[in-house]
Amino acid sequence: MNEKPPLHPPDDSIPEGAEMLTGHCYDGIQEYDNPTPAWWTWIFIGSVIFGVIYLFFVLAAGDELSPHGQYRRARIAHTELQFGELGVLEPDAETIHLYMQDDDWMAFAGNTFRTVCATCHGAGGEGGAGPNLTDDAYLHVTSIEDIAAVIRDGAAGGNMPAHEGRMHPSEIVLLASYVASMRGQNRPGNPPQGDVIPPWSVPAQGE
Repeated sequence: MNEKPPLHPPDDSIPEGAEMLTGHCYDGIQEYDNPTPAWWTWIFIGSVIFGVIYLFFVLAAGDELSPHGQYRRARIAHTELQFGELGVLEPDAETIHLYMQDDDWMAFAGNTFRTVCATCHGAGGEGGAGPNLTDDAYLHVTSIEDIAAVIRDGAAGGNMPAHEGRMHPSEIVLLASYVASMRGQNRPGNPPQGDVIPPWSVPAQGE
């Protein structure tokens, strides 16, 4: 019985080991076409996967992972410690005006706004499902105290939900101060809705 010849007979013109070379030759120096070690390959693949996940996580977190975000969280945590000493704030014009000028409490209230209100009103108050809070037109507000009342009791048949019992009374007042401070920024978003009302009246000292 005759043995069949190999399909690819050895090529005697190729020196032993030459098929493992890359073909690069620099000053007579050649390199082998060796595969990278398995441990290196898996570390490389793992680094790429980690990089993609980390990029997605950073983009989803906004600036929360930045030094600015870390500073803001530390500042809010410090303010929350002070919250216990604040007592119960009255939702009157004087109190709402007073806390509009307090940067620390406005940072705290701004975080509350982004957590509770931004879904409907936008992160900057530019509006969305809810009205734009940065212009001079309002649907259910004719005075600055009405902002706290709307937050507490809700409005528009429940489209603006009531937050009484869900937020501390002082937190409602601080949030009202923050919303009042957004007026006049006129951020692009929803067009004005409701009636244009006079500027906030600043109560006299001791009024």
